[in-house]
Amino acid sequence: MGQNKVGQCDISSWRGIVAIAVGSSHTIGLKSDGTVVAVGSNKYGQCNVSGWSDIVEIAAGCAHIIGLRLDGTVVAVGDNEYGQCDISSWHNIQFPGN
Repeated sequence: MGQNKVGQCDISSWRGIVAIAVGSSHTIGLKSDGTVVAVGSNKYGQCNVSGWSDIVEIAAGCAHIIGLRLDGTVVAVGDNEYGQCDISSWHNIQFPGN
């Protein structure tokens, strides 16, 4: 619920969601199979997550999304004006249960 000006609340068809995160005008969902879905504004490419797999954690900023993979690598999409998607030096991130 809330303002749905750019479709950021269009999640009625989502199934198998185990986690969600929201940005200023986008919503993302982590599915139980490790894939990610996103709706809303894609002005900076922040909803370009269709190829993501083996994701165990997600986070969203104003106009970007970051995903943590099972193997500890990180993926990011969206606005990188201030380096918020510059993850090239991130290695072996630990997550609960690892």
